[in-house]
Amino acid sequence: MLGIVRQKMLEQSLKKIPPAVSVLRSYSSAAKQCYAAWYASCPGLKVLAPYSSEDARGLLKAAIRDPDPVVFLENELLYGESFPVSDEVLDSSFCLPIGKAKIERKGKDVTIAAYSKMVGYALKAAETLEKDGIDAEVINLRSMRPLDRSMINASVRKTSRLVTVEEAFPQHGVGAEICASIVEESFAYLDAPVERIAGADVPMPYAANLERMAVPQVEDIVRAAKRTCYRSVS
Repeated sequence: MLGIVRQKMLEQSLKKIPPAVSVLRSYSSAAKQCYAAWYASCPGLKVLAPYSSEDARGLLKAAIRDPDPVVFLENELLYGESFPVSDEVLDSSFCLPIGKAKIERKGKDVTIAAYSKMVGYALKAAETLEKDGIDAEVINLRSMRPLDRSMINASVRKTSRLVTVEEAFPQHGVGAEICASIVEESFAYLDAPVERIAGADVPMPYAANLERMAVPQVEDIVRAAKRTCYRSVS
């Protein structure tokens, strides 16, 4: 009952306050947890998770201009990484549409859908898979709500295989929502069961060595993609 009351209070509050962008940062073990699925389950919110400098610039501008409340999830581990930036991105008018994913790498054998830091891991996994003759397509989701179901389904209908990757907990995650969408709209196109890679179902540890055990790694993505392609996994 308390949860229902709090949700109704949120709904009423959203009608009375001006649109806002929430940028979430933290510098404790809580910062390492992924809350995308939590926020994406709330009607009325838009939830974004940038991966590159292009994403950060274009999506933040879109969030500021959007009339609805937007949650902008930054991964602090991406702050120290460098990304190529085109002249188009540097243009003052550059802005990205909310709810539109991006194909970071085209492929024909398996679709890997990820967001935030996991996009980089997916791209590294695709490079490894290429050495084994597997051509992976990598989708940068960018937006958790709304979710670009159209692009994801189109990719899976081409590759006939899917691996979802996220740092969040495995239950009720973004990957689960994507898998449900594929089953509902593209099940007949699948040549293998979908693979879902997520964080361990445990509270996020603070120690770096334990954190590595709790979040997906590149090798996890590689093994999952190979399983969908019926390749031997070491």
